[in-house]
Amino acid sequence: MSISMIEPDVAQAEKLVRRLLAIPGGSGDENQVADFIVRQLRGAGVPPGAIRRDSAHRRSPHGGQTGNLVCRLPGTVRGPRRLLVAHMDTVPLGVGAKPVRQGDRLVPADSATALGADDRAGIAVVLATALEILRRGLDHPPLTLLFTVQEELGLFGARHVARGLLGHPRLAFNFDGASPEEITVGATGGYRLAIRIRGLASHAGVAPEKGISAIAIASLAIARLHREGWHGRVEKDGAWGTSNVGIIRGGQATNVVTPEVEVLAEARSHSPQFRAQIVSAIEQAFHQAAAEVRNSEGLAGEVTIQGRLDYESFRLRDDEPCVLEAEAAVRAAGAVPRRHISHGGLDANWLTAHGIPTVTLGTGAANAHTTSEYLDLTLFRLACRVALRLAVGQVD
Repeated sequence: MSISMIEPDVAQAEKLVRRLLAIPGGSGDENQVADFIVRQLRGAGVPPGAIRRDSAHRRSPHGGQTGNLVCRLPGTVRGPRRLLVAHMDTVPLGVGAKPVRQGDRLVPADSATALGADDRAGIAVVLATALEILRRGLDHPPLTLLFTVQEELGLFGARHVARGLLGHPRLAFNFDGASPEEITVGATGGYRLAIRIRGLASHAGVAPEKGISAIAIASLAIARLHREGWHGRVEKDGAWGTSNVGIIRGGQATNVVTPEVEVLAEARSHSPQFRAQIVSAIEQAFHQAAAEVRNSEGLAGEVTIQGRLDYESFRLRDDEPCVLEAEAAVRAAGAVPRRHISHGGLDANWLTAHGIPTVTLGTGAANAHTTSEYLDLTLFRLACRVALRLAVGQVD
């Protein structure tokens, strides 16, 4: 059968995505999602030995219920193995979502939740593609399906994936984002910092001068970063990146000078060198602030900082086979591809770092991580058509 005649059953795919959206599964709690995927694959005839779970969650600092889910299908035609990827977790705001249809969109029924289309729509695209191939007996090259965990926490599933389970794929396609016409060929790198500030407690009414306020230290440091242009969008000497202080924890009472505060921050840039400059500026700001805040006895606070690279930036070659294949599949599905560089992290960051160049295509998800999130079903259907062409391996 000509590929131009092969079209996915989009009605079934839409039913599948609605079922997936309704399954709870925040980062680290993906087991119900994984179990659902396994039941669907087993019901389509995939033998138990073809479906494996790795131990990525045991290597994550967050623990978790399950590792990545991997399904390998032998090819019925010769060709390089293809990898289709999507992540199972949602942000906390997406847990408990109840999808309802409004016109050609799926939206959350509850205005207090996100939809979770990031990335349940990607899971639906990959899973619907596999089920289509299995149930219709379509010829295809060797395929690997990878459903990752803890993407939203810092790409920990992709970072710690058991590469030996993947079967050495030569072409890799990640489904995550907005329009499938948008071919993401590169993404920024991200670095996280855990900053612990130790001051000295004292009675805030009787002897505040004897205390060293950890909150004051944090405030001075953040104000300095903002004032000197190292917080938010950071542009210096033609280079640019971003930074953000996202979480501050500390204090138990207003009548106590706060002795300890934890600050969680991040820095991003496509340039590893400039990202290192942003990280250095953050570290210096907190150390300087700690030295400035002293009590009546001349004692100062102290700061300890632990940092880690979440993911390195990458840029695929213009002639990378997975990029050319993705563009051809989009054109074959009747759309116009356009290349894109992401300012956020993707599972593709770590897969590419593992030696598996990976292009990312959208699924129709919009306004991710917010209560105004929705799934554009027109784009979702397009993503299903593109994914089927990529999996079958005929895009001309």
